[in-house]
Amino acid sequence: MGITTHVLDTARGKPAARVAVLLERQVGRSWTRVGGGATDDDGRLRTLLPADVAFVEGTYRITFDTRGYARDTETECFFPEVSIVFDVRDATQHYHVPLLLSPFGYSTYRGS
Repeated sequence: MGITTHVLDTARGKPAARVAVLLERQVGRSWTRVGGGATDDDGRLRTLLPADVAFVEGTYRITFDTRGYARDTETECFFPEVSIVFDVRDATQHYHVPLLLSPFGYSTYRGS
């Protein structure tokens, strides 16, 4: 099914558009880039894992360029990037990993 994300700017009450996102999978002790992109005007990235990359079980890391977003929106930024590491235990399921962002904090959860 794959991995998707979206970013909500909770301080502004809006989706966070044009946030650069990197998706990596852990291979041994190293991280390998498997996808990425930027959020759309609705703060979503539906094509995080390209169709030509196999979605397999393992440990993944999504890294959001929050410094770039803060610069673009002229807001403060305490966390220059946010990385979320999670395990995929069943590659037949959909993993939606959103980021709720404000200048001095963030949270995440497994969505649907």
